[in-house]
Amino acid sequence: MPDLSASLALLTSPAILFFFLGAAAAFARSDLSIPEPIAKALSLYLMLCIGFKGGVEARAAGLNGDFLSAGAIGIALSALMPLVAFVILKRMPRLDRSTACALAATYGSVSVVTFAAGQQHLAAVGLASGGYMAAVLALMETPAILTALLLLNGAGRGEPGKRRAVLREVFFGAATIMLLGSFLVGLVSGAAGMAKLELFVGPLFQGALCFFLLDIGLIAARRLMEGGRKLSPAVIAFALGFPLLSAGLALGLARLVGLGVGNAALLTILAGSASYIAVPAAMRLAAPKADAGVFVTASLAITFPFNLTVGIALYTAAAVWLWR
Repeated sequence: MPDLSASLALLTSPAILFFFLGAAAAFARSDLSIPEPIAKALSLYLMLCIGFKGGVEARAAGLNGDFLSAGAIGIALSALMPLVAFVILKRMPRLDRSTACALAATYGSVSVVTFAAGQQHLAAVGLASGGYMAAVLALMETPAILTALLLLNGAGRGEPGKRRAVLREVFFGAATIMLLGSFLVGLVSGAAGMAKLELFVGPLFQGALCFFLLDIGLIAARRLMEGGRKLSPAVIAFALGFPLLSAGLALGLARLVGLGVGNAALLTILAGSASYIAVPAAMRLAAPKADAGVFVTASLAITFPFNLTVGIALYTAAAVWLWR
């Protein structure tokens, strides 16, 4: 059974509650709003923190064999699963290309809070996982975004000049530069760099995250009211079913390469999660027309609670059973 106390603690965390506060304010027709320059700065700041901390963790992990295996699986899943998701999503009516791409990125990338809940659950059931799995988390943030940007811009179609312009947007856009660049800075500077930036990328991150999710809650609710209820039964089914597909694939690959049961369970939990920080931050910059009322709400209101109450325990139990 899921750890209900841990699940409740996460569901009542300040960041998640600020998302619902923003949504409630929007539904109440409040004039509360976050100025666009501040919202953009928050997006860049969050991506800087995520990338930098991931780079520091990756350097600390070194070239551990399990880390390399888990990282390779994670990168492959993050890069390729958005393609599978997009094939499914483009068949759904009322989903424009931008929103379908944002959804594909959301379900190819990962959730930091689901990862933290997974660590708590594994500790509660006595399964150990490597500290380097935090680096795998960081490695799984970006490939899905790059794949979604390629899908969004139709890379590979049209004249060579158009293809070059698309590739430049993917690899040199603001979101990509901030995520990958910060990861490299963390990788190079390591623990010494973290000591200098600990306050900036640590405690301050939580406050910025609350502010960011307040804004996302406002946007998601207002777009739902303005554009109609696009969270159709098909999208809801996708938000529940696609994580199970990704988690099952991750579990099979982890078994194939011989990961330990704890690391395999945590990798599976990551694969079954959906992003609500990195992808909304990146899509706000790269795909402003994507409907946050669909892709953010699907992740936060459907997949996230499902994972906290059912998914994490299910993925862990599956790993324990398969490794018997």
